[in-house]
Formats: sequence, structure tokens, C-alpha cells
Amino acid sequence: MKIVSLGVLALIVLLLACATTGPGGQKSLIIIPTSQELAIGQGMAKQVQTTDTVLADSSWQNYVDRVGQKIVSVCDRTDIDYHFTVIQSDQVNAFATPGGYLFIYTGLLRDMDNEGELAAVMAHEVSHVVARHGIKRLQASLGVAMAYQLAFGKDAGRSLNTAISAGMGLIFAGYSRDNEREADRYGIYYMEKAGYDPHAAVTMFEKLSALGGSSGSVYEHLTSDHPETAERIQNAKTEIDGMGKLPSNLTLGEKKYREMAKRLPPPTASKKK
Repeated sequence: MKIVSLGVLALIVLLLACATTGPGGQKSLIIIPTSQELAIGQGMAKQVQTTDTVLADSSWQNYVDRVGQKIVSVCDRTDIDYHFTVIQSDQVNAFATPGGYLFIYTGLLRDMDNEGELAAVMAHEVSHVVARHGIKRLQASLGVAMAYQLAFGKDAGRSLNTAISAGMGLIFAGYSRDNEREADRYGIYYMEKAGYDPHAAVTMFEKLSALGGSSGSVYEHLTSDHPETAERIQNAKTEIDGMGKLPSNLTLGEKKYREMAKRLPPPTASKKK
């Protein structure tokens, strides 16, 4: 009984530990420790890179990383390293794993017109990591017993593999509408702090709306469960209006992006029609 009581007590203590999950020092209860979150994210990233093709263009990889790190430099979570990877695929897709592994697909990059729109997507995905949306969904999915095993290293290998598999499934299930609204809001805030014109978030949403889910990609599949695109566009405009007069030196980075876009691989034959 004493062992059980100590275990319950340890879990209660862990539950009382709060983590910062947003601008202004917002706190949330996180059961799974950062060390395990990083291990889960790394495992998920390895699976993605096994099943998908990493774009063999160091210029694009470095470019996306540079834009992503500009967002990271102003975000509210700096206790982890962020990793940005471009995947060669016609899917209109981007997502983040727990622990700061972010992926964006060439199918989405081809639909962008400037660096600001790239920053908008990166800021949105970084915001999911900052808010720990992925790890909160994962700990809810795994349940208290498995979260306890991850937190205290019980049967570490099996519990970690279980968490990685569950995490991969959750990526395709999508976030809640509240999670998406939060990531949209944080993303616009981070864009402006990083020196990007947040209006690029609006044009990015408008592009997604025009796509209409026609290609059936993962990203578009997820948006069907997200807030209606019209609502997200209006929310973004309201958020930007609430910022007041924006600094005059904010950028869209059109010239640089046009140069980089020329390096993107063409779509496959089936997508050229």
C-alpha cells in the first residue's frame, strides 16, 4: 500500500507542475516531462523521414530553417530546439510534432507568393509547439497510467513506442477548433514580433480557401475539421486590427521568395492538369 500511495503522491505532485504554454506566461498542466516529449517528437520525426522524401536541396532546407528560427527567436518557448524540414510531395501539408519537429511540404510551398506566407505557416506550427497542443492531446489519449510510465521511466521502451505510434495517429486526426484558433492567434502575434507583415496570414488562409480540399491532402483534410476558413480569415483580420498601427518596417519578402520558388521541383504529372 505504501508503494501505491507513493506512486499516487508522485503523480499528484507532477500534476501540480505547470508549464508555460503561450504569450504572456499562460500556464497549463503537463504530465509528460519535456525529456519524454523530445524523445516522442524525435521518434515521430524519424518515422516521417522514413515514409516521406526529404527535399534534397540544402538551399531550401536552410531557407525554411532561417525563417522558422526567426519565429522561434520571439516565441514563448525556448527550452527546446526547433527543427524545420521540407518534404518533397505534392501534398498541401504542414505539421509539427511534440518537441519541436516541424515539416512543410513542397505542395504547400508552391502555393505561396512571399516569405511572409511561409512565416505565417511556420508561426502557426511553432504556436502548436509553444502551446503544447500535441503533447496535451497525446497525454489525454494515452491516459493517466501510460503518462505515469512516461513521466517516471516505467517500462520506458514500450511506453515510448506506444506514445510515438499514438502521436502519429493524432497528427492525421487533426487539432480541435480551440487549438487552431489559439495557434492562429499566437502565430499572428509572433509574425509581427519577428518582423513579418501579419496580413500574409490572411492571404495564406485565402489561398487555402481557394484550394477547397480538391487534392485530398493531409493539410486540407485537417482543415475540414478546423474552424471554417471564412471564420479564420475574419479572426485574423480582427486580430491584426487590434494591433493598432503596425511598424513601417514589416516585410513580406516577395523578391527572395520568388527566387527560391524557381528551385522548387515541379509537381508530378498527375498534378499538372
